[in-house]
Amino acid sequence: MNFQRGNTREEPEINLIPMIDVLLVILIFLMVTTSYAKYSELHINLPEAGGQAETTQTQSVTISIDATAHYTINTTSVQFTNISQLTAAIKTAAGRQTDPMIVINADAKTPHQAVINAMESARRAGFGRITFATQMAPQ
Repeated sequence: MNFQRGNTREEPEINLIPMIDVLLVILIFLMVTTSYAKYSELHINLPEAGGQAETTQTQSVTISIDATAHYTINTTSVQFTNISQLTAAIKTAAGRQTDPMIVINADAKTPHQAVINAMESARRAGFGRITFATQMAPQ
């Protein structure tokens, strides 16, 4: 005996609209609360391989750093006490050049801070063209 002839049972359904609303609110919250930080950059000219040699010869200042963080600018040994003193030594080695190429030769065991000190001294001296000397790995 079926007493509920005209009454049909409704199938349950999942309503997606409230779920989409919640996801959009979470997305907007994440976009608003995210902070974007801009870090200062030091522009470094990386060496490129080219088919033509440069026609103009620019003088370079070579900073060599050994594993014990001992600095040599061109052929002059420099005792590091602070960045200002190293900056003055770089300016002296550059002479009247307006923007010489700064070449940093660092030993593989050189402390990272020693290389950073050389880069910071070059930046303070007003020289932005910095490159690193490397050698080919033996085969």
